[in-house]
Amino acid sequence: MAVRAAGQIAGICHLCRSSTLGSFRTLCRNVSSSKHTPSNAPETPVDHLIYTPEHFALKESIKKIIDQEINPHVDQWESEGKFPAHKVFKILGNAGILGVNKPVEYGGLGLDFSYSVAVSEELGNIRCGGIPMAIGVQTDMATPALARFGSDELKKEFLRPSILGDKVACLGVSEVGAGSDVSSIMTKAVRKGEEYVINGGKMWTTNGTQADWMCLLANTSDGPPHRNKSLICLPMSLPGVHIARQIDKMGMRSSDTAEVFFDDVRVPSKNVIGQEGMGFTYQMLQFQEERLWAVANTLTTMDLIIQETIDYTRQRKIFKMPVLHHQTVHFRLAELQTEVELLRSLLHRATALFIRGNDVTKLASMAKLKAGRLARELGDSCLQFWGGMGFTNDVLVSRFYRDSRLISIGGGADEVMLGIICKYMDTLPK
Repeated sequence: MAVRAAGQIAGICHLCRSSTLGSFRTLCRNVSSSKHTPSNAPETPVDHLIYTPEHFALKESIKKIIDQEINPHVDQWESEGKFPAHKVFKILGNAGILGVNKPVEYGGLGLDFSYSVAVSEELGNIRCGGIPMAIGVQTDMATPALARFGSDELKKEFLRPSILGDKVACLGVSEVGAGSDVSSIMTKAVRKGEEYVINGGKMWTTNGTQADWMCLLANTSDGPPHRNKSLICLPMSLPGVHIARQIDKMGMRSSDTAEVFFDDVRVPSKNVIGQEGMGFTYQMLQFQEERLWAVANTLTTMDLIIQETIDYTRQRKIFKMPVLHHQTVHFRLAELQTEVELLRSLLHRATALFIRGNDVTKLASMAKLKAGRLARELGDSCLQFWGGMGFTNDVLVSRFYRDSRLISIGGGADEVMLGIICKYMDTLPK
């Protein structure tokens, strides 16, 4: 699980502001002695199962950006219903954070997926769910298939600027009548000469009102539903692309979510990612990374919620004693932290197997299922211990209570995760 090669580490000048391996390792040593670790954090740079000092150096650089450039503005962006994606993504792109596991020749760092998991975990320190989700769409939902199967020309036009933070990406899969059931999408891309003419629409599109391009899944033939779809790089500025509205959501309020329509949109046929008709397969492969990324991001926020609940209940008194000293409270928090640690172990096991080239669809589905359910359970329990304060928008726990509800819906609902798990267990009816 160590870094691939010293040459690759030397290239992480974005992080250490130096091109030398020695300077980067000095940064790693500084991270090892850092005092920023929460009191309930389960691992350190010395004893982590899959992370090296380089992973922790990366995490420390992200933490500084979050503290300086993002968290001071989160409340304002939540209130406005949108964050400035181009500004924030450019900051992250300059730091190398938007392409840690993407090819070096297109601006990435060329590291393995464990570094993306480390990035996601650290982004969990952002004090809302919407901004990490938007970043995850850019790094691990809209671009993995492009990086893996796209042509050199497409990578230069769409992947490289996305890694550098010059372009904002969105993923066009879900539709009004096809959410978790990806095979049922209706959007069509009809081949006419050297172009595709696209008609249809996409729903619940994260980054949709600000995106420069969409990784679009569309039907490119009338064949079987699992072999008639293609992924297409679609510039959002093309004639016929209409942003119908920004959707008003219960949570994830700082992340813009759009309904998009396509009316005779013409796209060059060269914009197809990989082979025509392989889009469904490519999208299923992307889901492994997407779901592991989502789990990693949720874990850190759950750690924060537990720790802030401990701090609050320790000083808040009821019946002349701290709320925390009541057995039902500290026992419940111990149960929740145990569940978080078990989920973390599953995530790191799946990540270790994935970077060795294994199919971790079952483990990723299990992890996402558990993350969604645990987030709801943890948010509800902790909010209860905050009492009336937990019912206000002044504290993180109430925001988490709203934001985390999406985990069991987006990227494949709980019921879909159960179906996938049952398929691998060979328990589905034939």
